[in-house]
Amino acid sequence: MSTNRRPMHPADKAVLRLAFGFGLAVLVAYGLALQAPFLVCILTFAVLCKPGPPIPLLKGMVIVAVIAALTAAGMLMVPVLENYALAGVAITAALLYMVFLYAVRSSGMMPMILVLAVAIIPVAGVFEQALASALILSFSVGVFVGIFVGSISHAIFPNPPSPAASAAVPAGPTIQAARWMAMRATLVMLPVFVLALSNPPFYIPAIMKTSALGQQASSVNAQSAGRELVGSTLMGAWLAILVWFGLKLWPNLWMLMLWLVAVVFWVGVRLFRIKATPYPPSYWLNAVVNMLIFLGPAMEDSANGKDVFKASVVRVSLFIAISLYAWAVVWLLERLHRPRSSALLPTHL
Repeated sequence: MSTNRRPMHPADKAVLRLAFGFGLAVLVAYGLALQAPFLVCILTFAVLCKPGPPIPLLKGMVIVAVIAALTAAGMLMVPVLENYALAGVAITAALLYMVFLYAVRSSGMMPMILVLAVAIIPVAGVFEQALASALILSFSVGVFVGIFVGSISHAIFPNPPSPAASAAVPAGPTIQAARWMAMRATLVMLPVFVLALSNPPFYIPAIMKTSALGQQASSVNAQSAGRELVGSTLMGAWLAILVWFGLKLWPNLWMLMLWLVAVVFWVGVRLFRIKATPYPPSYWLNAVVNMLIFLGPAMEDSANGKDVFKASVVRVSLFIAISLYAWAVVWLLERLHRPRSSALLPTHL
């Protein structure tokens, strides 16, 4: 008897790699009680969503070293912000503008790392140097874990070798449009950065949320901004609630891993377009990032004996307000500036 097996589609393998690798990352981050485990999971998720072959481990070590150096360089802004606050904010605004200008014309996780290095590390350093050091370690560990589990996932679910094809590179925006989009993203990011200087521990998750919003704002228009910016926030909150009440049934590490893998698998089917939806991949990618930003601090609040419900309501309300502000910035600036070219880059995190 002969059986004809159809080869698995690359998108199916991509979903399996994403879910399997993310499950391993959750076990490593929470099982080893790493600093800021939800941040490790976010960076791992960003690495696993990267298209193409896995990053070789040796190259990955170099990337981790570069990321550690870049994030550590953010500490140089701490004395400036402490002694010359106005100048420090102005320098940060200029750095954010340059990073977002780079992000408009590139893809991958490096723009996200640069935004976090410019915004989060200085704010954490102003509050406590130990907190900044812990975040730098979490950034580096998160990227390394993502590269490591990505290699394992690709080994288990490999793609067949295919001849290299010369695909046409889509044209990016003009330099004028890129500058305008970078300024728009900076205006989304900067007020939350200033607000975070007053209470860094409370607003650090908000900065992480705003860094994603800033990159989304640089690649959406007013017509889709509400769905992209506010919709992905609400979807992330809904997914976090689902996982939280699932954990209530049986709170342990394995159930946390299984619930998160189930959510990532469900999102991955839509992220890789196996199931068609009206939302772009960036919507689903940011929904998972939002879920982890909501869920991670809530688990820390529960472990520290804080009122999880009250803290979560405040956090969700704050994030929705930030999303509405980002939407308003995009809408207002589009009314003030009508670019001649409507070419935009594909949306990325």
